[in-house]
Formats: sequence, structure tokens, C-alpha cells
Amino acid sequence: MENSKKSFRENMADRLLEFPARIIKVEGQLCKTYAGKHIYGQLFRAGTSSGANYEESVAAESKADFIHKTQLVLKEMRESNYWLRLIKKTKLLNEDNSDLKFLLQESFEFIKIFSSSLVTAKRNRK
Repeated sequence: MENSKKSFRENMADRLLEFPARIIKVEGQLCKTYAGKHIYGQLFRAGTSSGANYEESVAAESKADFIHKTQLVLKEMRESNYWLRLIKKTKLLNEDNSDLKFLLQESFEFIKIFSSSLVTAKRNRK
């Protein structure tokens, strides 16, 4: 059982490292306009903090601490998803851009994963 949890944690850590790496990759494409720079800054802040907050949740000191840190991951991922949808809607990146597609898909998946994790953690804390 512990091996499957460790494998899940390693997989999530890897995915949450790839996510901001892809955000960093699109900087040059987004920062050509004032709006693009502003949106990129917001996306950069939210998208890079998710992985760091996840790492903190893995090392949580209590169930309450785990729940709090996981809520931060979810909050930042929802914000990242908002900025990515805005980038797509305003065509700051072409909708066929592979990095944009990846980031949108990952953010939707992360939202589902961390929402579910929070429901389970809150149910099991009692």
C-alpha cells in the first residue's frame, strides 16, 4: 500500500513540476503586450506556487495542516485555470498551442484530483 501512495506522490510531484516549467516556456510569447505581461505575471505566480504548496501538504504536521495546504493548492490551481482560459479566449496564445493545451488539460485534472482529495480528507478527519 505504501508503494502505491509513494508512486502517486512522486507522479503528482513530477506533474506539478512540469506545470510551471511549461508556464515559464510561454513567457516570451505572452509578454509582448501589456495585457499579456499582466496575465503572464498572474499565471506565473499562481502556477508556480501550486507545486510548492503540494510539497508542503505532503509534509503536513497534522490532518488540519494537510487540508489547509491542499486547499491552497486547489485555490492556486483554480486561479491558474482562470488565467489559462482567459489566454485562450483572448487569443494571446493560439488555441492550437501545445503548451496551452497541456496547461489547460493539466489544470482541469489537478482541480478534479485536489477537490476529490479534500473531500476525502475532510470526511476522514473525524
